[in-house]
Amino acid sequence: MTSSLTLEHQIEALREELRHHEHLYYVLDRPVLSDAEYDVLYNRLRALESAHPELITPDSPTQRVGGKPRDGFVKTPHSRPMLSLDNAYSEDDLRAWDTRLREALPSSEPVRYVCELKLDGLSLALLYASSSDGSAQLQRGVTRGDGTIGEDVTSNVRTIRSVPLSVSPSKLAAAGLPTSFEVRGEIVLPHAAFRKLNQDREAQGIAPAANPRNAAAGTIRTLEPNIVAQRRLDFYAYFLLHGNDMGAPSIPRSLRDGWENTQSGETLLASQSAALQSLRTAGFRVNTHATTVDSIDEVLVFIASAEGLRDSLGYDIDGVVIKVDSSAQQRRFGFTGKAPRWAIAYKFTARAAITQLQDVLFQVGRTGKLTPVAALTPVLVGGTTVSRATLHNADEIVRLGARIGDFVHVERGGDVIPKIVSVVEDVQHPRGNKDILFPTHCPECASALVRTEGEVDWRCINTNCPARLLEELLHFAARNAMNIEGLGEAVAQQLLEKGKVKSLADLYSLNDTDLFVLEHEVVRFNKKTGQEVKNMQSIFKSKGAQALLEEIEGSKIAPLNRVIFALGIRFVGERTAQILAAHFGSMKDLRDSSAEELEKINEVGPRIAQAVAEYFREPHNVELIDRLEMVPLIFSTEKRITTSTLAGLTFVLTGTLPTLTREAAKELIESAGGRVSGTVSKKTDYLVAGEDSGSKLDKARSLGVPVLDEPALHALLNPLK
Repeated sequence: MTSSLTLEHQIEALREELRHHEHLYYVLDRPVLSDAEYDVLYNRLRALESAHPELITPDSPTQRVGGKPRDGFVKTPHSRPMLSLDNAYSEDDLRAWDTRLREALPSSEPVRYVCELKLDGLSLALLYASSSDGSAQLQRGVTRGDGTIGEDVTSNVRTIRSVPLSVSPSKLAAAGLPTSFEVRGEIVLPHAAFRKLNQDREAQGIAPAANPRNAAAGTIRTLEPNIVAQRRLDFYAYFLLHGNDMGAPSIPRSLRDGWENTQSGETLLASQSAALQSLRTAGFRVNTHATTVDSIDEVLVFIASAEGLRDSLGYDIDGVVIKVDSSAQQRRFGFTGKAPRWAIAYKFTARAAITQLQDVLFQVGRTGKLTPVAALTPVLVGGTTVSRATLHNADEIVRLGARIGDFVHVERGGDVIPKIVSVVEDVQHPRGNKDILFPTHCPECASALVRTEGEVDWRCINTNCPARLLEELLHFAARNAMNIEGLGEAVAQQLLEKGKVKSLADLYSLNDTDLFVLEHEVVRFNKKTGQEVKNMQSIFKSKGAQALLEEIEGSKIAPLNRVIFALGIRFVGERTAQILAAHFGSMKDLRDSSAEELEKINEVGPRIAQAVAEYFREPHNVELIDRLEMVPLIFSTEKRITTSTLAGLTFVLTGTLPTLTREAAKELIESAGGRVSGTVSKKTDYLVAGEDSGSKLDKARSLGVPVLDEPALHALLNPLK
């Protein structure tokens, strides 16, 4: 017994020593051992564990890679949505955001901000749960996905050396963490690893990856963990949330954020700055370029400093994220439909380059909109090779005065979408001599293009236009629509070309035989001849075809609001689709509504109302709806019960109400026919004020706007009680 315990202690001591050196190397970038010295320790541990497999533990350094490759990734819901952030592109944008926040608080209450680098990578959630030895062990790694549901990529996440497989009881105590918690952060591919990846790809005759972000996203979704392990992905932690069970109460009372009564997915500590420090102490890699400031002026100083560091960091950033530090204030500010009000992303000035305009192509989008796309001599812009850029519309071509053959300034707008901003005209860059002719007929179906009065875009109004159907298929299958994984552009294009899909509804009649005939061109590099070799190859094997059919079948449970959004009705985004679903409760009632009825709905203006009514008047669209109903898709939902009690009245909410959240109060008012605005004006009928009301209360009083507390609001909602 004694020798067994001694061996167990020996193995655990060796593991702890290896974990310590992994932390120094992969998290702190301060290695003290050479690779050879590390390998000696690692091989010693592996030999001991091989001789005594009963002593292997899941968090051992030898267990980062193991097991067979997965057949696919399981979809997993997030504890709370992983939302995107609103963007700011100028000092004015930031100051306006700062003003909105401060006006929502009492004038005497300060606001502190945490500034962090905006890493250009892939968002990830890590869930840790309590283990029998008192440690917190990595249970699951989930990608952002559509923000609500991600993919379980745990087997790949375990290969990332900067992700702790477990956090020891001593580190939990030092960090003030319970044994169950969730960490959110960003996976990035460092520049050095990106260069090596592309060298390897080119040596194999494979086209190089376009940029580190895409390479990181592709790597984490590789089905073979051993391949993931060969690429040095890094994980930077920046959020700390409650886990599924709180475990031992090791958080000091001074740092707690009321966590004893808080559910999974809520903020764990009292401030963002405390969370970052806790993550560092627990052994996570936290970006060192973060600071806490007291004013928007200090935020601007940090942004200037961060932009100066951009080329020396060794990984990509595209801006700075600014968050309200206080968790309590974060809860009071709340969220919009898509983003937290208490955080914003400042995007760096787009990077630019000069290249030549070779041609202009015209693409037809899912709404029939014709977009001119510039074909460019490939050029590197901010680390990404750009060969296409948008010209927006006919008016933009006229404004630029562009001609084929011109040299042009190209920017990545918001560091994402390439666009032409101006024509270069000097001795070194002679002008082109061929005018750009905007077509009068659709390049795909030859239908005459039309332009609605007051709009800049030309459109193809043929709903059966093949180009529109391709875009409609891609939109229909998108994650935030019907979420059909595997229905990408190559597959959609082939389905159309082979005649397997002539309508969105045809997706639900596909079988594996239909999918096996789909092919795509594969290009290989023959090292002996030095030439490219092209051949056609089947897109699907049996498992891949079955996986897509299962995705299509699974999409049948998408709720009504997603179905409405997936139809691609002009001007109908996710938020509008939610409003329409809640208001009508069924596709039939929405379909039978007039533009006048639609326009009466809060947040639905005349432009949206007209577009929805026009969509359901088109016979081809009516036929599509009938076929989708026969699939069947979900065409009904719980209808929001509305009254006219508050019809025509405008409310503004401020402060913290005793029992109602701001979202709940807004829902009550809108259900009674009222409208909720964000600003107080002479047109405001009532201000609903709670505790810690700020400048809105002062402004309401100065304008003579009646002020209600929560009981008075309930009395207004229920006048007969």
